[in-house]
Amino acid sequence: MSFDVAADAYDGFMGRFSRLLSGQMADLAFVRAGQRVLDVGCGTGALTGELVGRLGPSAVAAVDPSEPFVAATRARNPGVDVRRAPAEGLPFGDTSFDASLAQLVVHFMKDPLAGLTEMRRVTRPDGVVAACVWDHGGSQGPLRLFWDAARAMDPDVDDESHRPGTREGQLPELFRSAGLRVVEGTTLSVRLEHATFEAWWEPFTHGVGPAGAYLASLDDDRRSEMRDRCRRRVSAEPFATTAVAWAARGLA
Repeated sequence: MSFDVAADAYDGFMGRFSRLLSGQMADLAFVRAGQRVLDVGCGTGALTGELVGRLGPSAVAAVDPSEPFVAATRARNPGVDVRRAPAEGLPFGDTSFDASLAQLVVHFMKDPLAGLTEMRRVTRPDGVVAACVWDHGGSQGPLRLFWDAARAMDPDVDDESHRPGTREGQLPELFRSAGLRVVEGTTLSVRLEHATFEAWWEPFTHGVGPAGAYLASLDDDRRSEMRDRCRRRVSAEPFATTAVAWAARGLA
């Protein structure tokens, strides 16, 4: 899945959830002063910024395959080593980091097992590898209202529910298959307030991720139908989205 979209478009779409999740991810990985930490699939830098706040820029590195996201993360986090690279080919030597984190990216890796294996490789022995993925396979993901409406229109739509790590137990199993030890699974949760339906809907119109791509693929009539189906699912304004992510932590 390509994310070659403007950084601001991503920020308004998934970045608004990522910012709320970042502190929990850093806690999950036991990030603390004196460490050197890698953010894999950094996006526009939500988790990177959290790590910088805890460790300082010189102790943080980040990678992402999207050039617009790399540029945005560099601009927002001066002094951080930000590189364009996929998770499956991390441009760092063995045992370079005390911890490697992947926030909301494992299900978008071309080869999740290879990506997690790379994260283990660049993490020192007994260092922490941690990741999280939204519960798209259940009923607690942040986009469930959108995908419920989409499935009502098209039962065969790719609603992200079959991507790796989106169901309970999948992420810890991937960790074990990647050679990580003492693997633990848990959940993380965030709550995002939406002042109006339009404030919730508008970010979907910028073509970000699978949901944005699906909406962009519809003709005008079907797009209007999709919007109406979503609108009918909102009973009152303002309203909130509570989203759960499956998370895992293991030792390299």
